[in-house]
Amino acid sequence: MHDVKLLAATLDQVVRARPAPRAKTPQHLCADAGYKGAPARQAVEKRHYQPHIKQRREEADAKRKRPGYKARRWVVERTHSWLNRFRKLLVSFEKTEAGYVALLALAAAMICWRQTISIYG
Repeated sequence: MHDVKLLAATLDQVVRARPAPRAKTPQHLCADAGYKGAPARQAVEKRHYQPHIKQRREEADAKRKRPGYKARRWVVERTHSWLNRFRKLLVSFEKTEAGYVALLALAAAMICWRQTISIYG
């Protein structure tokens, strides 16, 4: 199933409460070109997010032309790549969902630990 089909359900299940969107401080949602269709845009706008949907090429060009520009959506793709390095998570042979979730939490903790070590030495 493609991610765009689960966009509305994902946005409805946000774990952390977000501040109420205001005119001066709107809530932004960065996405890639897979979410550029009308149904995805409507789901995003219905939940009061300001969509930023770009092609990968657009962000790469902006990064090259403007020093200090950070491509926001690549953070998610990078994190998925890091999770894919834990081969046990790629194909789940765990007998229970709780076991798989525990391994996923352990992988996330290890990623955070590695990032902390690289930042603080």
